[in-house]
This record gives sequence, structure tokens and C-alpha cells, in this order.
Amino acid sequence: MTDGMLAVAGADLYYEVRGAGPALLMISGAGGDAGYYSAVAEDLADAFTVITYDRRGNSRSTGGNGTPTTLDEQAADARALVEGLAGGPALVFGSSAGAIVGLTLAARHPEVLTGLIAHEPPAVNVLPDGDPARGFFRELAAVHAEGGAPAAGRRFAQGVRGEGTYRWPDDLWKRFLGNQDHLFTAEWPALASFLPDGEALRSAPFPIVLGAGSEGRGTYYARPSIEIARRIGAQWAEFPGIHMEYLRDPAKFTAALRVLATLLHWKGAASAPT
Repeated sequence: MTDGMLAVAGADLYYEVRGAGPALLMISGAGGDAGYYSAVAEDLADAFTVITYDRRGNSRSTGGNGTPTTLDEQAADARALVEGLAGGPALVFGSSAGAIVGLTLAARHPEVLTGLIAHEPPAVNVLPDGDPARGFFRELAAVHAEGGAPAAGRRFAQGVRGEGTYRWPDDLWKRFLGNQDHLFTAEWPALASFLPDGEALRSAPFPIVLGAGSEGRGTYYARPSIEIARRIGAQWAEFPGIHMEYLRDPAKFTAALRVLATLLHWKGAASAPT
């Protein structure tokens, strides 16, 4: 594994690169830490050049200046990583908030992708009017305003199936706790207002797959993937396990991701212009 810092507009991004082969950029969710995917990246390094990073304002990256972070900024960061480290377009995987960033990247900068796998984007605004899940971001913002980041973080974890049933790596957990204020102040408004650009995603010149875990059925963070896939005419896949199965059982999660990423790589290569 090699690591480093990449300068982008308004931030320096910490990144890690493992392996050789087609480029695979992995975008983390809440907390924005490359460490979510360390074990998966190690397992996939025999087949892919895996790029992971701390999203701006999180962990070892800079850019947390207290002002709101837009999804356009996050997508531009991901584009810069692909252009600076991949040597050409890359397959992109994003989970949770990282899937929202991935969907924004695909809509805004399609030229840097060969395919997108969006795992459990909590895009609650695609759910029907009156659906209780649409109030998720407002509820957490109110908890944060009243009790601060620790209270909001506890409430957040309570709504994610499987959390508390396994142990996070100590270093990742420590960094995550330091990222909570950034999550609920700088990142929350953009995530709360996100709506996928259906027209851009439908016309994307590469394959897109939405997906969710088998143990997350019916949750606010799993159901939007089904609706987005329906709206843009994309494939949908069921992953094993919980929302963060890549931490609970990375070998199981990697096995599923390896198959899907390989299929998308070859499908994207076949459809690329010659």
C-alpha cells in the first residue's frame, strides 16, 4: 500500500492505493474515512488498483473549515483522485453517503467513470410523499442542534441495523468520533437535499448498478436504491449482510463486490468507444 496527499480546490485529500489492474475508486460514507474499506481493498488488490481516501474535512484530509460542503465539491474531489491517481477512467464504488457522492460524480463527470456501483444511498427524497423515512435528516439535525454530535451520533447508530454487533478497528473508531461535528454541520445539508439527476444517469455511457444489503430490507437507507434503479433503468443487486458489512465481515462483502466489479469492468470495457 502507498499513501499520500492530493491537493484539490480548498483541501488536501489523504489517499491510499493498493494493488494493480483496472482502477477502482471506493468512496466512504458518513465519517468519510478510507479505513472503512481497508480490508476489502487488501482483498481486491490482486485484481484491481484500489484507491481509497478520506473525504474532505474528515480524518487525515483537510478542508473542514466549518462551512457547508457541497456534493459538487465532493464529486470534483473524486474526479481529481481518478484523474490524478488512476491514469484514466475508473470503476467507482460508493456506500451510503459515498453512494450519493458517486451518483453525483456519475451525473457531473461521466468521462472519468467506466462504471458505478452505488450501495445503499440514503436518498430519502426519492421515497413517496408522506413516507416517514423522508424525515430522517430533519430528525437527526434536530437531535444535533439539541444534544450535539455525540447525541446525533448515537441516534444515527440506533437506526442502522447491525451496529453494535461487531467491533470497529480502534483507529477508525477514534477518527470517526472526531469527524462527527463535520458530518452533522458541513455535510448534512447537502445530503438532506439530494435528489439524483435522473436524466444524466439514464444517459450515462457506462453501466450503473444500485444495491442494498440483505439484512437492510425495508430501511430508509436500502429502499431508495430500488427506486433510483427503477427511475434510471439501472440494474439492482442484493449484497450480503448489513449496511457496513465491509466492516463486520469484509471477506463476505468482498466476495460479492469482486464478482460485480469484474462484471461491470468488462461490460464497461465492451461499451467504451474505440
